[in-house]
Amino acid sequence: MRRYRYAALFALIPALALQGCPAVIGAGGFVAMSSMDDRRTTGTQLDDSAIESRANSRIAERIGERGRIHVAAFNRTVLLTGEAWDEATRAEAERIALEVPNVRSVTNEIRLSSASSLSERAGDTQLTAVIKGRLMNAERLNPVHVKVITDAGVVYLLGLVTETEAETATELARTTGGVRKVVKVFEYCKETDELCRRPQPPAEKPKPPRA
Repeated sequence: MRRYRYAALFALIPALALQGCPAVIGAGGFVAMSSMDDRRTTGTQLDDSAIESRANSRIAERIGERGRIHVAAFNRTVLLTGEAWDEATRAEAERIALEVPNVRSVTNEIRLSSASSLSERAGDTQLTAVIKGRLMNAERLNPVHVKVITDAGVVYLLGLVTETEAETATELARTTGGVRKVVKVFEYCKETDELCRRPQPPAEKPKPPRA
C-alpha cells in the first residue's frame, strides 16, 4: 500500500530534483505525509530549510561569480556541492556554511572547476529524478528518509537511516544508468534506537578551515 501512496506523488519529483530536495515540500497533504514519516522532528526540518536558505544566500552574496555552489542540509548536517574557481573560494564557502546557526557539521564536496554547462546540470537533475523514483518503489525503505543530490554524475545520499536502508539506497543509486559514483553522507541508527525517531541535539561546531 505504501508504494501506491508514494506513486501518486511521483509527478512532483522533477520539480524537487531541480534543487536536490527530498520528498518534503509545502503542498497540502504532501507536507503532512512527509512530516509524519520523517525521522527528524518538525523543528529540525524547519532548521534544515532555514540552513539551506541562509547558507545559499550568504554564499551567493559573498562568493558571487567565483563559484557555483549548492547547499543541502539534513538533520543539521550540510553538504556543499558544485564548483569553485580556486581553493580559497572552496574554503570560504565552507566557513560561511559553518557560521550559519544550528549547523552541526559540513561535508565539503565542492569541485575545483569552471562552471558546468546547462546540459550537464540537466543530466544531473534527471539522474536525481530517476533515483528518487526508484527509491519510492523500493521495499523496506521510506524515501522520505533519504535525500538525493547529484553533481557531475556523482550521487550524494543524505539521511538518517539504518545500515540496511543505506545499503538499499546505495545499491539503487549505484545501478542507475549514468551514475559515475555514489557518496554516502548518512547518519546511522537502529530501528530500536531513539535516534531513528528523534535527532541528536546540535553538537559543538568544528572550527572553520583556515584561509
